[in-house]
Amino acid sequence: MKYLLTSLLTLTLFISCSKDDQKDYTAENEKEITDYIAKNKLTAQRTESGLYYVIDVPGTGTQPTAKSNVTVAYRGTFTNGTVFDQSNSDGISFNLYEVIPGWTEGIPFFKTGGSGILLVPSRLAYGNGGREKIPGGAVLIFDVKLIKVNN
Repeated sequence: MKYLLTSLLTLTLFISCSKDDQKDYTAENEKEITDYIAKNKLTAQRTESGLYYVIDVPGTGTQPTAKSNVTVAYRGTFTNGTVFDQSNSDGISFNLYEVIPGWTEGIPFFKTGGSGILLVPSRLAYGNGGREKIPGGAVLIFDVKLIKVNN
């Protein structure tokens, strides 16, 4: 009986994991991001993790760390331009270690008053599972302005 129960549980887990849940979007995301950069004539920097960023205004104030609490105004889109989320001009405050890895890594490139773009591959965002309006494997583009480093 124990063997049957274990086998059924294993089979159920195997069936519930689709190929998309295990798909590696790395190459697909890289192409999508580099195509977006070329199409929009951006000058972007790439980090070792695969995050791309563009600094339009570097800012002159405090530079946050990955552990900082910050206030950021942002607009999030897909590479096709569809907006999936945005803050108001006052921004929102949060701890950088509590958000997607692309923000934890990317926001510290700006100083207070700085603005630019973060081009985030899915593995540094919501991965294969997605979230609400964001499908699994999606590249996310964020126009960001670092309003304040709160600590």
